[in-house]
Amino acid sequence: MALIVPSILSADFTRLGEQVKAVADAGADRIQVDVMDGHFVPNISIGALGVEAVRRSTTLPIEAHLMITDPTRYVDDFLRAGANLIIFHSEVLDDPRALIGYLHQQGVKAGLAISPETDVARVEPFIDAADLILVMTVHPGFGGQEFMAECLPKVSRLRALLTERHLQTDIEVDGGIHAGTAAQAVAAGANVLVAGSSIYGHAQGAAAGLRELRAGIGG
Repeated sequence: MALIVPSILSADFTRLGEQVKAVADAGADRIQVDVMDGHFVPNISIGALGVEAVRRSTTLPIEAHLMITDPTRYVDDFLRAGANLIIFHSEVLDDPRALIGYLHQQGVKAGLAISPETDVARVEPFIDAADLILVMTVHPGFGGQEFMAECLPKVSRLRALLTERHLQTDIEVDGGIHAGTAAQAVAAGANVLVAGSSIYGHAQGAAAGLRELRAGIGG
């Protein structure tokens, strides 16, 4: 069954602890904190302090999605803040193996992300080292965008490569995920789904949004 990871980018930050608890109680598998530097992506969002705030609110694993130009410089801040999985973009490092190895030495998992314009070939040499490959199905840096179905062949390609090499690396999809698109992502080969607006923007509350998403993938 696919894991569901609510993104607090769409949460009400005046009630962050309550919002995290709501999805945790509803069966979220972990929580994502989106980090933007205003350089790799146009927007700026919360940093390590956001991870600290989520850590105080839950015992669930936390993944930090670093949409930043220099993850190596800042990664220790997120380790100290309590992140269990750190995802950084393949576009910013020619060879991510050193950073992946460092994260493993610190006892956390490492993920590599690819933006919609980035080909699977960019991460193919490293799928044996990373714990997770994140396929963005929207342009990174903005919440509430429409799902880009044209990115799904990358998910299928990654799943074929992992199967061929007998690897257990996770495939995560992030961007425009709701009950309908979640089913498409899982059918293509994803086993981790990040959702923000469809959970935290749900008319009946975040818990209802998560349950609806889970039902959409038959879980």
